[in-house]
Amino acid sequence: MSTDATSVRTSVRDYILENLLFSSDPNELPDDVSLLDRGIIDSTGVLELVLFLEEHFGLRIKASEMLPQNFDSVNAIVAFVERTRSVA
Repeated sequence: MSTDATSVRTSVRDYILENLLFSSDPNELPDDVSLLDRGIIDSTGVLELVLFLEEHFGLRIKASEMLPQNFDSVNAIVAFVERTRSVA
């Protein structure tokens, strides 16, 4: 994993822990756990996460990209950010 992907993962995990789980314990959020199935994120949470990603990483996320496969886990979010950044 590249250093860049590592920093994306750290930023995403920290954001979810602090703003959606209200925790600082990284053990509460495995990278592959489904955020939707565990009830960690809902439609409002996705919008908040999208705003964070746009502001923090300078992305422009289209409504058509707001799909569960892009936002269902830390791994999925990191992969989405990396794909989106490589296209921009």
